[in-house]
Parts: sequence; C-alpha cells; structure tokens
Amino acid sequence: MRVLHDQHASALWAYALHLTSGDRARAEDVVQETLLRAWRRPTVLDQSQRSARAWLFTVARRIVIDGWRSAASRAEVLTDIPPEPAPTDETDRAMQGWLVADALTELSPRHREVLALCFYQGMSVTDAAHRLGVPPGTIKSRTHYALRALRLALEERGVTR
Repeated sequence: MRVLHDQHASALWAYALHLTSGDRARAEDVVQETLLRAWRRPTVLDQSQRSARAWLFTVARRIVIDGWRSAASRAEVLTDIPPEPAPTDETDRAMQGWLVADALTELSPRHREVLALCFYQGMSVTDAAHRLGVPPGTIKSRTHYALRALRLALEERGVTR
C-alpha cells in the first residue's frame, strides 16, 4: 500500500484537484477514498504500475461523478456577497396613496392644511401654529377632527384598520 501511495499519490492528487475544479478539500477526500478502496481490494496492489494507476484514476473519476449526482453535492454555496433584494411591488402602496388623496378631498381646507403641515411636511404643532398664525391648541384640535373625518372618509371607501 505504501508503494502504491508513493508511486501514484501525487498524480492522483493532481487529477482529483482537476476533477473538483480546484476544490482542495474535496480533492483530498477523493484521493483518500480512492486509496481506501484500493486498500480494500488487494488485487490492485498486485497489478503493474500502469494498470494500477488506470484503476486509481477510474475510481477517482467515479467518486467525483457520484458526488455530483448525490444530494450532498447540492449543498448551499457560501458567499460573502449577499443576493440582490427582491423587487417590491408598489401597487398596494400606490392604491393606498390614491385612496388617501381622494379621501382628503372631502375634508375642509383647514383640516387638509393642518394634516399637510403636520404629517406630510413633518412640522411640529408649534411650527404649524406659527405658520398659520393660530394657537397650538387650535392645531391640536384641528388635527384631531381632521384625522377623525379622514378615518370616516376612508371607511366609506372600504378601507378598514
């Protein structure tokens, strides 16, 4: 067995490395399994050097082919590059936006104005009060009634919580 290893191991390693597309760990496994099968079959040891090498190469090729065919070869491939995120469907969001825009048309101009300032432009109650020239309490009150009216308008359009 030692003679077989000394005579053929380096050539078998190079061949296995080629068969596994440069996967060193897989090539080592193939060489180890090939030599194990040779050890279990003593007639290989008695063959001429040339026929023993042919037998070893054939066994190595079959081991690689069997590995490709097995479910174990379909394992996950590890990568440091994450896949692209799946494209998102913006249809639902666009439909909701249209529903809200349509419902806003039913509100009074003052209610629409306070919602636009506080929710769409992101102003604070104090900033909206300064902008409109009214007390902050008025902004709070208008916001409350505007949201209530908007909720009713959306419910009329079939939008539920």
